[in-house]
Amino acid sequence: MSGIEFAPRIKRIPVYPAADGYALGEETALLASNEAPFAPLPEVVEAAAKAAASAHRYPDPGAGVLRKALSERFDVPADRIAVGNGSCDILLALGEALLEPGSEVVYAWPAFSIYPHLAAASGATPVQVPLDSEGRHDIDAMAAAINEKTRLVLICNPNNPTSTALPSDRIADLIAAVPANVCVVLDEAYREFVRSEAIDANLDLLEAHPNLVILRTFSKVYGLASLRVGYGLCGDAATKTAVDQVRQPFFCNAAAQAAAVEALKHGEEIERRVDYVVEQRAALVEGLEQLGLDVAESEANFVWAKLPEGADEVGIVKDLAARHILVRAGGALGEPGRLRITVGLEEQHQQLISALSELLA
Repeated sequence: MSGIEFAPRIKRIPVYPAADGYALGEETALLASNEAPFAPLPEVVEAAAKAAASAHRYPDPGAGVLRKALSERFDVPADRIAVGNGSCDILLALGEALLEPGSEVVYAWPAFSIYPHLAAASGATPVQVPLDSEGRHDIDAMAAAINEKTRLVLICNPNNPTSTALPSDRIADLIAAVPANVCVVLDEAYREFVRSEAIDANLDLLEAHPNLVILRTFSKVYGLASLRVGYGLCGDAATKTAVDQVRQPFFCNAAAQAAAVEALKHGEEIERRVDYVVEQRAALVEGLEQLGLDVAESEANFVWAKLPEGADEVGIVKDLAARHILVRAGGALGEPGRLRITVGLEEQHQQLISALSELLA
């Protein structure tokens, strides 16, 4: 037994609820971690491999080429774009830069499982605002939760794990209610799967609100989850600078940077892949509803399904795993009695629906 005395915050920080199954064979339907069902494009793999050939050199510490490419894509100055080891890296760095004992961080709940880490690591107070009856952010309640102690407001849209999204006008209402000295993070990790409005509908808010950071990632829509590269579009260059100050140097590896730069060149193919996911999302929802599950209105690459009354959530997840189908139990994500199911390939959905029909019967 270790005699080391760790800092008190270690006991406060929850263990991230990562999905199981990483050692399972290729025949397993991996529908638990919201990953892309497709491998990266060959050109992206080639770019990453070429960069890996120079692995004896440190990566560009400023990710200059990638930030330039993102600047051209979003028309945001490069000095206002933060790059990280996944968008979580930027989010945790913002917590480090903004939060301290006595301060508060406001976010909806259930939401992304990493959010509780920010308060626990810094000693700040978490203010969790329950979602509304439709599994969406309660804008009025979140605005009412903001006070003079608030340093950070987190908006997950589309929300993980509920898959729901608010329209841009409601997002604008909430951001307008936040004081200018409070940082707002609009976490858009799943934004490319939204079909109710334009993908970039919220980008104009950056010019009106210097305290805003819009987070996105290459992990989902671009299929680069294992390379870990995300980015933050900041309303003010000072935010990007602060994020970089509190992190280790070389926070984004060379293969990830090269892969992301190449991935941005293939917008049409990415759109075709997203169209497939959206089509399969609708089919998956239909299949689940036919089994009697209540499914939230999804704008992400996963769905949030409520099991019938009395169903054994934990037992169902275990039984599905025994049949080589991995999904996430809602209890681990903040709401028991639910399943979070990643949108995968058509044949994987057929396998899932067939198994669930037997288990629920």
